[in-house]
Amino acid sequence: MSRLAKRTDQVMPFYAVEIFKQASALNAQGRDIISLGIGEPDFTAPAQVVETLNRAAEAGLSGYTSPAGLPALREAIAHYYKQEFGSAVEPGRVIITSGASGALLLAAMALIDPGDEVLMADPSYPANQNFIMGAGGIPRLIPSSAEQRFQLSAQDVRQHWGPATRGVLVASPSNPTGTTIEQEALRELVGEVRRRGGFVIMDEIYLGLYYGDAPRSALALDDGIVVINSFSKYFHMTGWRLGWMIAPQEMVPAVEKLAASLAICAPSLAQHAALTCFEPEVMRIYDQRRLSFKQRRDYLLPELERIGLHVPAAPDGAFYIYADIGRYSRDSDDFVHRLLHEAGVATVPGRDFGPAHAAHSIRLSYATGLDRLKEAVERMEKFLASAEQNA
Repeated sequence: MSRLAKRTDQVMPFYAVEIFKQASALNAQGRDIISLGIGEPDFTAPAQVVETLNRAAEAGLSGYTSPAGLPALREAIAHYYKQEFGSAVEPGRVIITSGASGALLLAAMALIDPGDEVLMADPSYPANQNFIMGAGGIPRLIPSSAEQRFQLSAQDVRQHWGPATRGVLVASPSNPTGTTIEQEALRELVGEVRRRGGFVIMDEIYLGLYYGDAPRSALALDDGIVVINSFSKYFHMTGWRLGWMIAPQEMVPAVEKLAASLAICAPSLAQHAALTCFEPEVMRIYDQRRLSFKQRRDYLLPELERIGLHVPAAPDGAFYIYADIGRYSRDSDDFVHRLLHEAGVATVPGRDFGPAHAAHSIRLSYATGLDRLKEAVERMEKFLASAEQNA
Protein backbone atom coordinates (compact mmCIF):
# COMPACT_ATOMS: atom_id res chain seq x y z
CA MET A 1 0.00 0.00 0.00
CA SER A 2 1.18 3.53 -0.71
CA ARG A 3 2.07 5.62 2.32
CA LEU A 4 -0.69 7.58 3.99
CA ALA A 5 -0.72 11.36 3.91
CA LYS A 6 0.72 12.95 7.04
CA ARG A 7 -2.55 14.76 7.71
CA THR A 8 -4.18 11.43 8.61
CA ASP A 9 -2.04 11.36 11.77
CA GLN A 10 -3.41 14.76 12.75
CA VAL A 11 -7.09 13.85 12.45
CA MET A 12 -8.88 14.13 15.78
CA PRO A 13 -10.51 10.80 16.65
CA PHE A 14 -14.08 10.50 17.88
CA TYR A 15 -14.00 8.79 21.26
CA ALA A 16 -17.79 9.02 21.21
CA VAL A 17 -17.71 6.55 18.32
CA GLU A 18 -15.49 4.17 20.30
CA ILE A 19 -17.92 4.32 23.22
CA PHE A 20 -20.78 3.70 20.77
CA LYS A 21 -18.98 0.60 19.46
CA GLN A 22 -18.42 -0.74 22.97
CA ALA A 23 -22.02 -0.06 23.92
CA SER A 24 -23.25 -1.83 20.79
CA ALA A 25 -21.07 -4.85 21.57
CA LEU A 26 -22.45 -5.00 25.10
CA ASN A 27 -26.01 -4.74 23.77
CA ALA A 28 -25.27 -7.63 21.40
CA GLN A 29 -24.19 -9.67 24.45
CA GLY A 30 -27.56 -9.07 26.06
CA ARG A 31 -26.65 -6.11 28.30
CA ASP A 32 -29.16 -3.28 28.58
CA ILE A 33 -27.13 -0.15 27.78
CA ILE A 34 -28.65 3.30 28.13
CA SER A 35 -27.01 5.65 25.66
CA LEU A 36 -26.31 9.19 26.80
CA GLY A 37 -23.47 9.26 24.33
CA ILE A 38 -24.12 9.85 20.62
CA GLY A 39 -25.99 13.09 19.93
CA GLU A 40 -28.79 11.63 17.84
CA PRO A 41 -32.43 12.45 18.53
CA ASP A 42 -34.64 9.51 19.43
CA PHE A 43 -37.30 11.12 17.24
CA THR A 44 -37.31 10.41 13.51
CA ALA A 45 -38.62 12.57 10.67
CA PRO A 46 -42.38 13.18 10.91
CA ALA A 47 -44.63 11.00 8.78
CA GLN A 48 -45.42 13.89 6.43
CA VAL A 49 -41.72 14.25 5.55
CA VAL A 50 -41.36 10.52 4.91
CA GLU A 51 -44.46 10.54 2.72
CA THR A 52 -42.99 13.36 0.64
CA LEU A 53 -39.79 11.35 0.23
CA ASN A 54 -41.76 8.34 -1.00
CA ARG A 55 -43.73 10.44 -3.48
CA ALA A 56 -40.53 12.01 -4.79
CA ALA A 57 -38.98 8.57 -5.27
CA GLU A 58 -42.06 7.26 -7.07
CA ALA A 59 -42.03 10.33 -9.32
CA GLY A 60 -38.41 9.63 -10.28
CA LEU A 61 -37.04 12.82 -8.69
CA SER A 62 -33.77 11.16 -7.70
CA GLY A 63 -31.51 12.77 -10.29
CA TYR A 64 -28.87 15.38 -9.65
CA THR A 65 -29.92 18.86 -8.60
CA SER A 66 -27.76 21.91 -9.17
CA PRO A 67 -24.72 22.05 -6.86
CA ALA A 68 -26.42 24.75 -4.78
CA GLY A 69 -29.58 22.70 -4.33
CA LEU A 70 -33.25 22.92 -5.22
CA PRO A 71 -34.35 26.55 -5.68
CA ALA A 72 -37.56 25.88 -3.75
CA LEU A 73 -35.62 24.53 -0.76
CA ARG A 74 -33.23 27.47 -0.80
CA GLU A 75 -36.24 29.79 -0.76
CA ALA A 76 -37.85 27.85 2.08
CA ILE A 77 -34.71 28.10 4.22
CA ALA A 78 -34.38 31.83 3.52
CA HIS A 79 -38.02 32.29 4.64
CA TYR A 80 -37.37 30.13 7.73
CA TYR A 81 -34.45 32.32 8.78
CA LYS A 82 -36.50 35.47 8.40
CA GLN A 83 -39.56 34.12 10.16
CA GLU A 84 -37.88 32.23 13.01
CA PHE A 85 -34.54 33.96 13.56
CA GLY A 86 -35.00 37.55 12.45
CA SER A 87 -32.59 37.51 9.49
CA ALA A 88 -33.48 38.58 5.96
CA VAL A 89 -31.57 36.28 3.61
CA GLU A 90 -31.60 36.19 -0.18
CA PRO A 91 -32.30 32.60 -1.35
CA GLY A 92 -29.31 32.85 -3.68
CA ARG A 93 -27.03 32.92 -0.63
CA VAL A 94 -28.29 29.55 0.61
CA ILE A 95 -26.25 26.52 -0.47
CA ILE A 96 -27.74 23.08 0.20
CA THR A 97 -25.08 20.61 1.37
CA SER A 98 -24.54 16.98 2.34
CA GLY A 99 -25.17 17.60 6.01
CA ALA A 100 -23.62 20.33 8.12
CA SER A 101 -20.36 18.43 7.63
CA GLY A 102 -20.56 19.14 3.91
CA ALA A 103 -21.18 22.81 4.67
CA LEU A 104 -18.20 23.01 7.03
CA LEU A 105 -16.00 21.31 4.45
CA LEU A 106 -17.02 23.83 1.80
CA ALA A 107 -16.56 26.77 4.16
CA ALA A 108 -13.10 25.59 5.17
CA MET A 109 -12.02 24.97 1.57
CA ALA A 110 -13.30 28.38 0.49
CA LEU A 111 -11.85 30.45 3.33
CA ILE A 112 -8.69 28.76 4.62
CA ASP A 113 -5.27 28.65 3.00
CA PRO A 114 -2.40 26.43 4.21
CA GLY A 115 -0.95 27.85 7.40
CA ASP A 116 -4.00 29.95 8.29
CA GLU A 117 -4.91 29.84 11.96
CA VAL A 118 -8.52 29.61 13.15
CA LEU A 119 -9.52 30.29 16.75
CA MET A 120 -12.01 27.98 18.48
CA ALA A 121 -13.22 27.50 22.04
CA ASP A 122 -12.02 24.58 24.13
CA PRO A 123 -14.30 22.65 24.59
CA SER A 124 -15.75 22.29 21.10
CA TYR A 125 -16.89 19.66 18.59
CA PRO A 126 -13.79 17.66 17.55
CA ALA A 127 -14.58 17.30 13.84
CA ASN A 128 -14.39 21.06 13.38
CA GLN A 129 -10.65 20.87 13.90
CA ASN A 130 -10.42 18.22 11.20
CA PHE A 131 -12.16 20.40 8.63
CA ILE A 132 -9.70 23.19 9.33
CA MET A 133 -6.71 20.86 9.08
CA GLY A 134 -8.11 19.26 5.93
CA ALA A 135 -7.93 22.67 4.26
CA GLY A 136 -4.33 23.08 5.44
CA GLY A 137 -5.24 25.36 8.31
CA ILE A 138 -4.27 25.28 11.97
CA PRO A 139 -7.02 25.04 14.59
CA ARG A 140 -6.08 26.90 17.76
CA LEU A 141 -8.11 25.91 20.79
CA ILE A 142 -8.57 28.68 23.35
CA PRO A 143 -9.43 27.42 26.85
CA SER A 144 -12.80 28.82 27.90
CA SER A 145 -14.30 28.92 31.37
CA ALA A 146 -17.70 28.22 32.88
CA GLU A 147 -17.92 31.93 33.69
CA GLN A 148 -17.95 32.66 29.94
CA ARG A 149 -20.25 29.67 29.41
CA PHE A 150 -17.44 27.75 27.69
CA GLN A 151 -17.67 30.07 24.69
CA LEU A 152 -15.10 32.11 22.78
CA SER A 153 -15.15 35.78 23.80
CA ALA A 154 -14.15 39.12 22.33
CA GLN A 155 -11.33 39.24 24.91
CA ASP A 156 -10.07 35.89 23.59
CA VAL A 157 -9.91 37.39 20.10
CA ARG A 158 -8.02 40.44 21.35
CA GLN A 159 -5.60 38.30 23.34
CA HIS A 160 -4.94 35.44 20.92
CA TRP A 161 -5.24 36.94 17.43
CA GLY A 162 -1.84 36.64 15.79
CA PRO A 163 -0.14 37.26 12.44
CA ALA A 164 -1.39 33.94 11.02
CA THR A 165 -4.94 34.16 12.42
CA ARG A 166 -7.59 34.45 9.73
CA GLY A 167 -10.86 33.83 11.53
CA VAL A 168 -12.93 32.07 14.18
CA LEU A 169 -15.29 29.11 14.27
CA VAL A 170 -18.06 29.55 16.84
CA ALA A 171 -20.98 27.30 17.81
CA SER A 172 -24.07 28.60 19.58
CA PRO A 173 -25.67 26.53 21.05
CA SER A 174 -22.52 24.51 21.51
CA ASN A 175 -21.64 20.86 21.37
CA PRO A 176 -20.65 19.65 24.02
CA THR A 177 -21.96 22.24 26.48
CA GLY A 178 -25.39 23.21 25.13
CA THR A 179 -24.62 26.82 26.00
CA THR A 180 -25.31 29.85 23.82
CA ILE A 181 -23.48 33.14 23.50
CA GLU A 182 -25.49 36.08 24.80
CA GLN A 183 -26.38 38.42 21.93
CA GLU A 184 -24.30 41.41 23.05
CA ALA A 185 -21.29 39.20 23.77
CA LEU A 186 -21.63 37.72 20.29
CA ARG A 187 -21.93 41.18 18.77
CA GLU A 188 -18.68 42.20 20.47
CA LEU A 189 -16.94 38.98 19.40
CA VAL A 190 -17.99 39.34 15.77
CA GLY A 191 -16.96 43.00 15.80
CA GLU A 192 -13.45 42.19 17.04
CA VAL A 193 -12.99 39.62 14.28
CA ARG A 194 -14.37 41.84 11.52
CA ARG A 195 -12.18 44.78 12.60
CA ARG A 196 -9.20 42.52 11.99
CA GLY A 197 -10.44 41.57 8.54
CA GLY A 198 -11.19 38.02 9.64
CA PHE A 199 -14.00 35.60 8.85
CA VAL A 200 -16.62 34.17 11.21
CA ILE A 201 -17.98 30.67 10.61
CA MET A 202 -21.06 30.36 12.81
CA ASP A 203 -22.31 26.87 13.63
CA GLU A 204 -26.07 27.23 14.22
CA ILE A 205 -26.89 23.53 13.96
CA TYR A 206 -28.77 23.59 17.28
CA LEU A 207 -30.29 27.06 16.92
CA GLY A 208 -33.85 25.69 16.80
CA LEU A 209 -33.38 23.71 20.03
CA TYR A 210 -33.65 26.53 22.57
CA TYR A 211 -35.12 26.55 26.09
CA GLY A 212 -35.24 30.23 26.98
CA ASP A 213 -35.94 33.31 24.92
CA ALA A 214 -36.46 32.77 21.19
CA PRO A 215 -33.06 32.88 19.48
CA ARG A 216 -31.78 35.17 16.77
CA SER A 217 -29.28 34.16 14.13
CA ALA A 218 -25.84 35.74 14.19
CA LEU A 219 -26.73 37.03 10.72
CA ALA A 220 -28.87 39.62 12.48
CA LEU A 221 -25.64 41.09 13.85
CA ASP A 222 -23.48 40.89 10.72
CA ASP A 223 -24.65 39.89 7.25
CA GLY A 224 -21.11 39.02 6.18
CA ILE A 225 -20.57 35.95 8.32
CA VAL A 226 -20.90 32.33 7.16
CA VAL A 227 -23.67 30.33 8.84
CA ILE A 228 -23.83 26.53 8.99
CA ASN A 229 -27.02 24.62 9.78
CA SER A 230 -28.50 21.17 9.34
CA PHE A 231 -31.61 19.04 9.06
CA SER A 232 -30.06 16.47 11.43
CA LYS A 233 -30.79 17.77 14.91
CA TYR A 234 -33.86 20.03 15.11
CA PHE A 235 -35.47 18.32 12.11
CA HIS A 236 -34.46 14.79 13.25
CA MET A 237 -33.04 13.67 9.90
CA THR A 238 -29.53 12.54 10.90
CA GLY A 239 -29.02 9.83 8.29
CA TRP A 240 -30.60 11.85 5.49
CA ARG A 241 -27.34 13.84 5.24
CA LEU A 242 -28.79 17.24 4.47
CA GLY A 243 -27.62 20.65 5.64
CA TRP A 244 -27.02 24.15 4.40
CA MET A 245 -24.72 27.12 4.37
CA ILE A 246 -25.68 30.78 4.21
CA ALA A 247 -22.75 32.68 2.71
CA PRO A 248 -22.05 36.27 1.68
CA GLN A 249 -23.08 36.79 -1.94
CA GLU A 250 -19.50 37.31 -3.15
CA MET A 251 -18.54 33.91 -1.74
CA VAL A 252 -21.34 31.93 -3.44
CA PRO A 253 -19.69 31.35 -6.88
CA ALA A 254 -16.57 29.89 -5.27
CA VAL A 255 -18.63 27.66 -2.99
CA GLU A 256 -20.79 26.43 -5.87
CA LYS A 257 -17.66 25.60 -7.87
CA LEU A 258 -16.25 23.60 -4.94
CA ALA A 259 -19.59 21.91 -4.30
CA ALA A 260 -19.85 20.73 -7.91
CA SER A 261 -16.51 18.96 -7.60
CA LEU A 262 -16.70 17.62 -4.06
CA ALA A 263 -20.26 16.25 -3.97
CA ILE A 264 -22.04 17.28 -7.22
CA CYS A 265 -25.12 17.92 -5.08
CA ALA A 266 -26.73 17.02 -1.78
CA PRO A 267 -29.04 13.94 -1.78
CA SER A 268 -31.87 14.93 -4.09
CA LEU A 269 -34.67 12.87 -2.55
CA ALA A 270 -33.82 14.27 0.87
CA GLN A 271 -34.00 17.77 -0.59
CA HIS A 272 -37.49 17.19 -1.97
CA ALA A 273 -38.65 15.71 1.33
CA ALA A 274 -37.15 18.56 3.35
CA LEU A 275 -39.54 21.03 1.75
CA THR A 276 -42.27 19.51 3.88
CA CYS A 277 -40.36 20.30 7.09
CA PHE A 278 -41.38 23.95 6.80
CA GLU A 279 -45.13 23.37 6.48
CA PRO A 280 -46.98 24.86 9.49
CA GLU A 281 -48.42 21.52 10.62
CA VAL A 282 -44.98 19.90 10.59
CA MET A 283 -43.31 22.86 12.29
CA ARG A 284 -45.78 22.46 15.14
CA ILE A 285 -44.59 18.87 15.55
CA TYR A 286 -41.00 20.03 15.78
CA ASP A 287 -41.86 22.62 18.40
CA GLN A 288 -43.66 20.02 20.51
CA ARG A 289 -40.57 17.84 20.31
CA ARG A 290 -38.39 20.79 21.32
CA LEU A 291 -40.46 21.10 24.48
CA SER A 292 -39.91 17.38 25.11
CA PHE A 293 -36.15 18.00 25.07
CA LYS A 294 -36.66 20.89 27.49
CA GLN A 295 -38.57 18.60 29.83
CA ARG A 296 -35.68 16.15 29.75
CA ARG A 297 -33.14 18.88 30.43
CA ASP A 298 -35.23 20.25 33.30
CA TYR A 299 -35.36 16.78 34.85
CA LEU A 300 -31.72 15.88 34.35
CA LEU A 301 -30.00 19.07 35.53
CA PRO A 302 -31.11 18.97 39.18
CA GLU A 303 -30.77 15.19 39.30
CA LEU A 304 -27.13 15.32 38.19
CA GLU A 305 -26.38 17.94 40.84
CA ARG A 306 -28.15 15.80 43.46
CA ILE A 307 -25.96 12.77 42.74
CA GLY A 308 -22.76 14.84 42.71
CA LEU A 309 -22.16 15.53 39.02
CA HIS A 310 -21.79 19.30 38.96
CA VAL A 311 -22.88 21.24 35.87
CA PRO A 312 -20.73 24.42 35.78
CA ALA A 313 -22.75 26.11 33.02
CA ALA A 314 -26.39 25.13 32.58
CA PRO A 315 -27.29 24.46 28.93
CA ASP A 316 -29.94 26.60 27.30
CA GLY A 317 -29.94 24.82 23.95
CA ALA A 318 -29.08 21.61 22.04
CA PHE A 319 -29.43 18.35 24.02
CA TYR A 320 -26.11 18.09 25.86
CA ILE A 321 -24.89 18.58 29.41
CA TYR A 322 -21.17 19.10 30.11
CA ALA A 323 -20.70 17.76 33.64
CA ASP A 324 -17.79 17.94 36.09
CA ILE A 325 -16.85 14.56 37.58
CA GLY A 326 -14.01 15.98 39.70
CA ARG A 327 -15.63 14.86 42.96
CA TYR A 328 -15.20 11.25 41.83
CA SER A 329 -12.37 11.12 39.31
CA ARG A 330 -9.68 13.09 37.51
CA ASP A 331 -9.56 10.58 34.67
CA SER A 332 -12.67 10.92 32.51
CA ASP A 333 -11.56 8.13 30.17
CA ASP A 334 -11.47 5.63 33.02
CA PHE A 335 -14.65 7.04 34.53
CA VAL A 336 -16.61 6.71 31.28
CA HIS A 337 -15.27 3.20 30.68
CA ARG A 338 -16.29 2.05 34.15
CA LEU A 339 -19.67 3.77 33.98
CA LEU A 340 -20.41 1.93 30.73
CA HIS A 341 -19.22 -1.51 31.78
CA GLU A 342 -20.31 -1.46 35.43
CA ALA A 343 -23.51 0.59 35.27
CA GLY A 344 -24.57 0.19 31.64
CA VAL A 345 -24.67 3.94 30.91
CA ALA A 346 -22.81 5.32 27.89
CA THR A 347 -21.38 8.85 28.04
CA VAL A 348 -18.47 10.62 26.31
CA PRO A 349 -15.14 11.52 27.95
CA GLY A 350 -13.94 15.10 27.98
CA ARG A 351 -10.94 14.54 25.73
CA ASP A 352 -13.25 14.41 22.70
CA PHE A 353 -13.71 18.17 23.00
CA GLY A 354 -10.27 19.55 23.84
CA PRO A 355 -7.65 19.24 26.60
CA ALA A 356 -8.58 22.18 28.84
CA HIS A 357 -11.27 20.38 30.87
CA ALA A 358 -10.81 16.85 29.54
CA ALA A 359 -9.65 15.10 32.69
CA HIS A 360 -12.61 16.05 34.87
CA SER A 361 -15.47 16.46 32.38
CA ILE A 362 -17.91 14.23 30.53
CA ARG A 363 -20.69 14.94 28.05
CA LEU A 364 -24.15 13.52 28.50
CA SER A 365 -26.80 13.63 25.78
CA TYR A 366 -30.47 13.77 26.72
CA ALA A 367 -31.60 12.83 23.21
CA THR A 368 -33.31 9.80 24.68
CA GLY A 369 -36.64 9.28 26.42
CA LEU A 370 -37.45 10.54 29.92
CA ASP A 371 -38.07 7.02 31.23
CA ARG A 372 -34.59 5.96 30.14
CA LEU A 373 -33.06 9.11 31.63
CA LYS A 374 -34.64 8.26 34.99
CA GLU A 375 -33.23 4.74 34.82
CA ALA A 376 -29.82 6.14 33.86
CA VAL A 377 -29.83 8.44 36.91
CA GLU A 378 -30.66 5.49 39.20
CA ARG A 379 -27.80 3.48 37.74
CA MET A 380 -25.35 6.40 37.95
CA GLU A 381 -26.32 7.12 41.56
CA LYS A 382 -25.52 3.55 42.58
CA PHE A 383 -22.28 3.61 40.59
CA LEU A 384 -21.16 6.90 42.16
CA ALA A 385 -21.98 5.72 45.68
CA SER A 386 -19.82 2.66 45.10
CA ALA A 387 -17.04 4.77 43.58
CA GLU A 388 -17.04 7.08 46.60
CA GLN A 389 -16.87 4.19 49.05
CA ASN A 390 -13.91 2.67 47.20
CA ALA A 391 -12.03 5.99 46.83
